[in-house]
Amino acid sequence: MPVALNQLERNVMDMLLAGDDPILNVLREQYRIAEVVEREMTGAGFYVTFSVAAGAARLDGRRSMHLGDVAARIEGLWHGAGFVLFVRDGAIDFLEGFSYDEPWPSSVECFSLSYIEGEERDLTALWTKWAG
Repeated sequence: MPVALNQLERNVMDMLLAGDDPILNVLREQYRIAEVVEREMTGAGFYVTFSVAAGAARLDGRRSMHLGDVAARIEGLWHGAGFVLFVRDGAIDFLEGFSYDEPWPSSVECFSLSYIEGEERDLTALWTKWAG
Protein backbone atom coordinates (compact mmCIF):
# COMPACT_ATOMS: atom_id res chain seq x y z
CA MET A 1 0.00 0.00 0.00
CA PRO A 2 1.52 3.38 -1.02
CA VAL A 3 2.50 5.88 1.65
CA ALA A 4 1.76 9.62 1.33
CA LEU A 5 4.58 12.10 1.70
CA ASN A 6 4.16 14.67 4.44
CA GLN A 7 4.54 18.43 3.81
CA LEU A 8 8.22 18.50 4.83
CA GLU A 9 9.09 15.61 2.50
CA ARG A 10 7.18 17.16 -0.43
CA ASN A 11 8.88 20.52 0.05
CA VAL A 12 12.32 18.90 0.36
CA MET A 13 11.78 16.88 -2.83
CA ASP A 14 10.63 20.00 -4.69
CA MET A 15 13.82 21.81 -3.69
CA LEU A 16 16.14 18.87 -4.37
CA LEU A 17 14.70 18.46 -7.87
CA ALA A 18 14.47 22.18 -8.73
CA GLY A 19 16.48 23.66 -11.59
CA ASP A 20 16.83 23.75 -15.33
CA ASP A 21 18.99 20.70 -15.97
CA PRO A 22 18.48 17.53 -18.07
CA ILE A 23 19.30 15.27 -15.10
CA LEU A 24 16.88 17.10 -12.83
CA ASN A 25 14.23 17.02 -15.56
CA VAL A 26 14.39 13.20 -15.70
CA LEU A 27 14.36 12.90 -11.91
CA ARG A 28 11.37 15.27 -11.63
CA GLU A 29 9.42 13.16 -14.12
CA GLN A 30 10.26 10.01 -12.14
CA TYR A 31 9.14 11.71 -8.92
CA ARG A 32 5.89 12.78 -10.56
CA ILE A 33 4.95 9.15 -11.29
CA ALA A 34 6.73 7.41 -8.39
CA GLU A 35 4.99 5.68 -5.53
CA VAL A 36 6.21 5.99 -1.97
CA VAL A 37 6.36 2.41 -0.74
CA GLU A 38 7.85 2.79 2.72
CA ARG A 39 8.78 5.29 5.43
CA GLU A 40 11.16 4.15 8.14
CA MET A 41 11.73 6.31 11.20
CA THR A 42 15.24 5.87 12.63
CA GLY A 43 15.02 7.95 15.79
CA ALA A 44 17.41 10.53 14.33
CA GLY A 45 15.52 10.94 11.05
CA PHE A 46 13.79 8.91 8.37
CA TYR A 47 14.08 7.05 5.08
CA VAL A 48 11.36 7.30 2.44
CA THR A 49 11.64 4.65 -0.30
CA PHE A 50 10.27 5.25 -3.80
CA SER A 51 9.23 2.85 -6.53
CA VAL A 52 9.56 4.07 -10.12
CA ALA A 53 7.82 2.05 -12.84
CA ALA A 54 10.16 -0.08 -14.93
CA GLY A 55 9.15 1.71 -18.14
CA ALA A 56 9.93 5.22 -16.83
CA ALA A 57 12.84 7.15 -18.31
CA ARG A 58 16.14 6.55 -16.50
CA LEU A 59 19.27 8.67 -16.36
CA ASP A 60 21.74 8.00 -19.17
CA GLY A 61 24.04 5.12 -18.28
CA ARG A 62 21.67 4.21 -15.45
CA ARG A 63 23.96 6.21 -13.21
CA SER A 64 23.87 6.30 -9.43
CA MET A 65 24.35 9.55 -7.54
CA HIS A 66 22.91 11.63 -4.73
CA LEU A 67 21.66 15.16 -4.13
CA GLY A 68 22.04 16.69 -0.70
CA ASP A 69 22.11 20.47 -0.85
CA VAL A 70 18.93 21.21 1.16
CA ALA A 71 18.89 21.95 4.89
CA ALA A 72 16.08 22.68 7.33
CA ARG A 73 15.42 24.57 10.49
CA ILE A 74 12.84 22.51 12.35
CA GLU A 75 11.09 23.39 15.57
CA GLY A 76 12.44 21.02 18.20
CA LEU A 77 15.84 20.50 16.53
CA TRP A 78 18.52 22.78 17.88
CA HIS A 79 21.00 22.00 15.06
CA GLY A 80 18.55 21.60 12.18
CA ALA A 81 18.35 18.79 9.65
CA GLY A 82 19.77 17.66 6.33
CA PHE A 83 18.44 15.61 3.46
CA VAL A 84 19.90 13.38 0.77
CA LEU A 85 18.07 11.94 -2.24
CA PHE A 86 19.71 8.74 -3.47
CA VAL A 87 19.50 7.78 -7.14
CA ARG A 88 20.32 4.16 -7.96
CA ASP A 89 20.53 2.58 -11.39
CA GLY A 90 19.22 5.78 -13.01
CA ALA A 91 16.08 6.21 -10.86
CA ILE A 92 15.18 7.91 -7.59
CA ASP A 93 15.50 5.33 -4.82
CA PHE A 94 15.10 6.90 -1.39
CA LEU A 95 15.12 10.16 0.53
CA GLU A 96 16.99 10.34 3.82
CA GLY A 97 16.25 13.04 6.38
CA PHE A 98 18.50 13.34 9.40
CA SER A 99 19.17 15.46 12.45
CA TYR A 100 22.61 16.34 13.72
CA ASP A 101 23.01 14.19 16.83
CA GLU A 102 19.49 14.88 18.15
CA PRO A 103 16.30 12.83 18.31
CA TRP A 104 13.91 13.50 15.41
CA PRO A 105 10.71 15.24 16.59
CA SER A 106 7.57 13.10 16.80
CA SER A 107 5.86 15.54 14.41
CA VAL A 108 7.22 18.28 12.16
CA GLU A 109 4.85 21.15 11.63
CA CYS A 110 7.00 24.27 11.77
CA PHE A 111 10.03 24.30 9.48
CA SER A 112 11.92 26.36 6.92
CA LEU A 113 14.11 25.06 4.10
CA SER A 114 17.13 26.54 2.38
CA TYR A 115 19.95 25.52 0.09
CA ILE A 116 23.23 24.89 1.84
CA GLU A 117 24.99 27.35 -0.50
CA GLY A 118 22.53 30.15 0.29
CA GLU A 119 19.23 31.46 -1.03
CA GLU A 120 19.88 30.37 -4.60
CA ARG A 121 20.80 26.87 -5.73
CA ASP A 122 24.31 26.50 -7.13
CA LEU A 123 23.72 24.28 -10.19
CA THR A 124 27.36 24.66 -11.23
CA ALA A 125 28.43 22.97 -7.98
CA LEU A 126 25.98 20.14 -8.66
CA TRP A 127 27.26 19.70 -12.23
CA THR A 128 30.85 19.60 -10.94
CA LYS A 129 29.91 16.97 -8.37
CA TRP A 130 28.02 14.89 -10.93
CA ALA A 131 30.93 15.03 -13.40
CA GLY A 132 33.35 13.79 -10.75
